[in-house]
Amino acid sequence: MTQATQSPLVLGAMMFGTTVDERTSFALLDRFVERGGSWIDTADCYAFWAADTGRGGDSERLLGRWLVARPGVRDRVRIATKLGAEPLEPGSWPQRREGLSPAAVRAAFTGSLDRLGLDRVDLLWLHQEDRSVPIEDTVEALAGLGADRFGVSNHPAWLVERGRAHARAIGARPFDALQLNATYLRPRPGTLPPGVAHRFGILSDEQADYAAEHQMDLWAYTPLLSGAYDNPAKPIPAVYDHPGNTARLAVLDEVAAESGASRGQVVLAWLLGRGIRPMLGGSKLAQLDSALEGVALKLSEDQVQRLDAPDHAGWADPYARR
Repeated sequence: MTQATQSPLVLGAMMFGTTVDERTSFALLDRFVERGGSWIDTADCYAFWAADTGRGGDSERLLGRWLVARPGVRDRVRIATKLGAEPLEPGSWPQRREGLSPAAVRAAFTGSLDRLGLDRVDLLWLHQEDRSVPIEDTVEALAGLGADRFGVSNHPAWLVERGRAHARAIGARPFDALQLNATYLRPRPGTLPPGVAHRFGILSDEQADYAAEHQMDLWAYTPLLSGAYDNPAKPIPAVYDHPGNTARLAVLDEVAAESGASRGQVVLAWLLGRGIRPMLGGSKLAQLDSALEGVALKLSEDQVQRLDAPDHAGWADPYARR
């Protein structure tokens, strides 16, 4: 593999080892590294809904095999995994999942390290909130784990702040990253787009402002609507069907045509311009190449202003930097 300029894109390994076979997964991982990618995101529960066993772990196991098969690549990639959402028994999610108790956190992380074949990870995420456990207890459990950084996904801002405050109080490393759903279009209020199973899963104005104020990283999952921006066979989900998005799609088409880019590439560039690191979970090399070109696309100031114009017409922009 040849060294390349580091890309801000995150490669999501959600379906690796289940619907994306090993040969294809290895090819995607290799291409990602060849083109300067570094962050790879997985979870202990990936992808239980697509696995014959009804349990997660296939994605982490595949990444572990890839790391063994590519000596030296560990020095070039950063591994992020999540815990808290694995079903306790096949078919029991979401009613029964591992959750975030200290015992569950320690056991889940031990399992992740074993499947990945690592002694530590670069970033460990809490996958979704667990109101049955005080966040302070979870933070204390995290403090003893082999992770360089900690982040949260699908949590309300107030709970993130409680966790960060407790970490500071005990001299532990606070959460410094948020992972949420974000894209150029806005869902109708009170709705959840496909792929978002948590009521605090969509990046809100409050969460974006909190992250900016505390200089936390923002990662965006499903930024390309699973291909719906550019694939005619995949209609844009109905939750995005409203007048504000009619205006957004019109200017998105204009900017894409001017840039010689696809809609999706413009969306990735637009997100990155707001300090949001987009995540790609594709299954084809062409999808990965297109996304890597999208995050390298430079939008002009005029194009950014026009893309933002629907917000200035009355639609609040939850992703704007403060």
